[in-house]
Amino acid sequence: MLRSFSQPAVGRAHRRRLGELQAALEAHQAYWHPSPFHVRRPDWCAARPELADAVLGIDSLTVERLSHDPDACRDWLTPWLPVADTLGRLVNLPPLPVRDLPAMPPRLDRRIRGRKRDQIDAFAAHTPPAQGPLLEWCAGKGHLGRRLAIADRVPVQSLEIDPKLCADATQLAERAGIDQTVLCADALDDYSHALVKGRTVLALHACGELHRALVRGAARAGANGYVIAPCCYHRGIADAYRPLARDASLPLDADLIRLAVTETVTAPRHDRRRLARDQAWKLGFIALRNELEGEAARTFRPVPSRWLSGDFTDFCRALAQREGVDLPAAVQWAHWLAVGEQRRAEIRRLELVRHAFRRALELWLVMDLVVGLEEAGFDVQVGDFCDRSITPRNLLVLAQRQLSLPVVGLSCVHRRLASLDGRPSRQPGLP
Repeated sequence: MLRSFSQPAVGRAHRRRLGELQAALEAHQAYWHPSPFHVRRPDWCAARPELADAVLGIDSLTVERLSHDPDACRDWLTPWLPVADTLGRLVNLPPLPVRDLPAMPPRLDRRIRGRKRDQIDAFAAHTPPAQGPLLEWCAGKGHLGRRLAIADRVPVQSLEIDPKLCADATQLAERAGIDQTVLCADALDDYSHALVKGRTVLALHACGELHRALVRGAARAGANGYVIAPCCYHRGIADAYRPLARDASLPLDADLIRLAVTETVTAPRHDRRRLARDQAWKLGFIALRNELEGEAARTFRPVPSRWLSGDFTDFCRALAQREGVDLPAAVQWAHWLAVGEQRRAEIRRLELVRHAFRRALELWLVMDLVVGLEEAGFDVQVGDFCDRSITPRNLLVLAQRQLSLPVVGLSCVHRRLASLDGRPSRQPGLP
């Protein structure tokens, strides 16, 4: 069993924080529900013209700075939007306990990329010493399980759906000479959830329903504990988000929840430049289509990557053919590209207001997990396990089964799993 690290007062504090986050998000949903990419001017621009003028008047260097510094962004917005200061307080979490781990032999981790290695090391250092077997959930190549199996000298099972990753994990475990069993299975299957009993479950960036399913079945699955760093909260949501905690009632769908994972601080500079260009191209086409057909709310399906490998003209022609837009014989392509670039500049400024709520939304989703686990009979801690420069998805949930509660069987796990809203797109491995 993991050591006890929480008291009932902590549980009450978690429920209170969940409620405060929910109240702030509900009361100010007009500022974060509409996406400026889809709505030319959110309604708050007319209701709060002084705020709109302030954000639209920011120079490019300030936009860049505020876009990559959430604390500075909330501080800048507070004079016009006092709730930003409240959100800053609510997302500030106490530090988690950390331990020193022996260094991995270089021959055993040379195939792990630098940032992934940093994530694994930070996650492992914040995981209490294992007193029993471990289960690595959505394991990829089993790097995390191998790290802790070596550090704590305990057996580990690594669950992964991708056969190629499973083969790689098996080879790496044999090379390391450790007790690591690789299981090739779907994490949402009943078989996989039966493996939880009597183990501490490790889930580093298991997407959406892949980590929520653990919490949904926690009351009866019989796990000793959970160590979860959630990721991609929107995956696996069919229609509406189904909260895990009794008092959680924030109405959300997948599109709204995507706001929580839009931060790209860790993306390489050339990827960010490419993303900026792609957005400007899409916005230029949308402006051209609106000019020809009138402004209206239209869906914008994903664009094949090959369409973005040419130039703006070819991109627009391909999209127009797909969307059934009749283009005139002569189009001033340079003008519409400039319109797209200007529109993107406006959106970046308007999104600063929406992004002030991004971490609060993410923490509400995580606190829903935390309180859900407490209601299932676990003592829980939550905090950051690494700096956001390593990964913006740096929130960690540590849960230990309360010793006074018996471990019950799996009688209702199958029924609970059968009621899941939907199954997420599989993206095995660590991002």
